[in-house]
Amino acid sequence: MNKLRKLLLSWMLILVMVPFAVIAQEGISLTLIPPTTITNQVDLDIRAGLRNEEGMAKIVELSVYLGKERPEDLLHYSKKEVMPQTAYEIKHILSTKNLVGNQKITLVVKDGNKKYRKVRDIEVIASQKRSTGLIDGAWAGIYHWSETEGKHWNNDIKQMTGEQWREMVRAMHKLKMDIVVVQEVFRNEEYVGKHETTVDSYKGKAFYPSVLYPERVPITAKDPVEAILDEADKQGMHVFVGVGMFAWFDFTKESLLWHKKVAKELWDKYGHHPSFYGFYVSEESGGNLDNWEHSEVMRMQRKKEIVDFFREFKAYCNQIAPAKPVMLATNSMQVPVGLDAYPALLQNLDILCPFGFARMPEGDLTGKEAADLLQSLCNQAGAHLWFDLETFLFNEDQSLYPRPMEEIVRDLNLFQNFEKILCYQFPGVFNDPKMSIRIGEERTLDLFRAYQHYLEKTMKERLSKDKRPR
Repeated sequence: MNKLRKLLLSWMLILVMVPFAVIAQEGISLTLIPPTTITNQVDLDIRAGLRNEEGMAKIVELSVYLGKERPEDLLHYSKKEVMPQTAYEIKHILSTKNLVGNQKITLVVKDGNKKYRKVRDIEVIASQKRSTGLIDGAWAGIYHWSETEGKHWNNDIKQMTGEQWREMVRAMHKLKMDIVVVQEVFRNEEYVGKHETTVDSYKGKAFYPSVLYPERVPITAKDPVEAILDEADKQGMHVFVGVGMFAWFDFTKESLLWHKKVAKELWDKYGHHPSFYGFYVSEESGGNLDNWEHSEVMRMQRKKEIVDFFREFKAYCNQIAPAKPVMLATNSMQVPVGLDAYPALLQNLDILCPFGFARMPEGDLTGKEAADLLQSLCNQAGAHLWFDLETFLFNEDQSLYPRPMEEIVRDLNLFQNFEKILCYQFPGVFNDPKMSIRIGEERTLDLFRAYQHYLEKTMKERLSKDKRPR
């Protein structure tokens, strides 16, 4: 009987202790920016972080290695006392000039007698350009915000089941579009300065089972966000979860409070997924950062709001989800108008991912000039500049249709400074012929095949080049 009692006590002790170990492991993050294949013209931004969920302070040691866990491969070491319910994050910039090939980054965290590891792999290819020349990821809007623009696919996309969203993720993976941006997780068609919405009066509808705001967008999938993240886990992909929509272009204090609440719910609900890569703020902005206000006073106010918003939102995200980047998409127009606000904004924004370079208005900079100017601003602030490549064109009625492949290739070759190229968007513009549902018109199948052919050709050329004698 005593032996049986001791055995039961031992098992009870193990069951009590295991959850603490699991929580500690899940509270540790290792993030690479960018997360997928890069050229050796791009520095690798290594972020590591942890959160102390316990009721007492703890002293932790963080070591980051390139390759093996040897003293000569140590990139970073720090020892830090972390207070209860707070986070600690480190950042290390690694030059990849001489690191062509497959590399491994390892984070080792020592917490007393406990030791935890996180490992990330990254491929570095030799190039004279910063860009890989390929589309590295895509937006995945769960239901297009505009019935006009989404005319050719909204009726289809709202019928998608969770399993069909998984098919969509697998289709993206076929094209090596391994970075997924969920456009938004709430639908609320309001605009800054033209509404009186508050956190308490918010009437937006959710794309996922939200406790904060339970009313749902009428779509078939019960939880498309979970389906996307879970399938991305299996495929080794990376997902930005869109925190929005409060209101378009709205970075007021009320919007900030709403974003904090939603980001916390999203992290609590989905943060256990390895593919949860970062937060995407869905509100967007004009390249001028003042969102076309008429008076000078209001233009300055909008610029101050966006700077204040990201300073506070980034700090908040660092605390709840350390080492997870925050991304914003702006358009590329009137960038010089925003020069007085970009430096402060980019200090608290990990990734800027602008769009619209192919349709610059008359009298503005060219697309290439705007891209170069934004790159210099990001370089000065230590932020990352990615490219939101538009893979659509507008019909006369303003509905969207797939852009011809030759125009997409032209942009891939023209804009070579971006370290990552994402596209807007996958659903309704690309369609894998093997999917059980077609989202949008038949030309979406043609674009999928055309890009797949371009990808295969590019990869063969790259492989052939790698085999040449040096």
